Amino acid sequence: MSASITAFFPAYNDAGTIASMAVVMDLTLRRLVDDYEIIVVNDGSPDHTGDVLADLATRYPRLRVITHPKNRGYGGALRSGFAHATKDLVFYTDGDAQYDPREIAKLLPALTPDVDMVNGYKIERHDPMHRIIIGRIYHHAVKAMFRLRMRDVDCDFRLLRRSMFEQIELREDSGVICVELMTKVHLAGFRIAEVPVHHFYRAYGKSQFFNVRRVARVVKDLLRLWWQLIFRDEFRRGLAAGRRPLARTDRPAATSGPPPALGNRSSSAG
Repeated sequence: MSASITAFFPAYNDAGTIASMAVVMDLTLRRLVDDYEIIVVNDGSPDHTGDVLADLATRYPRLRVITHPKNRGYGGALRSGFAHATKDLVFYTDGDAQYDPREIAKLLPALTPDVDMVNGYKIERHDPMHRIIIGRIYHHAVKAMFRLRMRDVDCDFRLLRRSMFEQIELREDSGVICVELMTKVHLAGFRIAEVPVHHFYRAYGKSQFFNVRRVARVVKDLLRLWWQLIFRDEFRRGLAAGRRPLARTDRPAATSGPPPALGNRSSSAG
């Protein structure tokens, strides 16, 4: 393909998986395109994620490491990845290896000239039963609240045109950024294709989402987001008025290149 691609991974405590994800991504993109870059956003991981990435960056010249000295949350990591992307197309998935980065090859053919974004959807979810049940409730609730017509709101395996961010500004720091992204994509009239992808059991670490405090925060954030985007229709009214998104200010607060020493990293949760 003649297209250029930025592939990035948000990473938090993913020392056991992030190296394989980045290496497989490099091997895959090398076969698919001539112009690409790989970014890993280390979101203040207190484990050895930073050390693994520092070593990996010395051997893979197309890999860039963006380090958040303090944890910003999943939304903050995604916004940082999008802000640092420089290629025409942007792909992202999580650094915990629950998705296979090689399946980007399934998304690329679906990004035809009349499609702006390709969203993966899980063929089958491989998680503990309580996560599957909560995930299904979340999926149906979000689809109803935000009037989304798609198979899988919460599948973090996406390929999109970077030019979309000329109209879309993302603001959320928590996991509801995925709902914010998909809602604004729909409201702006961008065209979406959906492709089935595999989902795997988590082999290393544990989810940062499933505890009472985080679930309560997600509910609060969803209600606020619904008030802004659906009830008040702020985003669509802004588009109609011709207001362009303000430039993001994520870059100065993150550092590019080798992460700082392990002892200097924040241990706050994402």
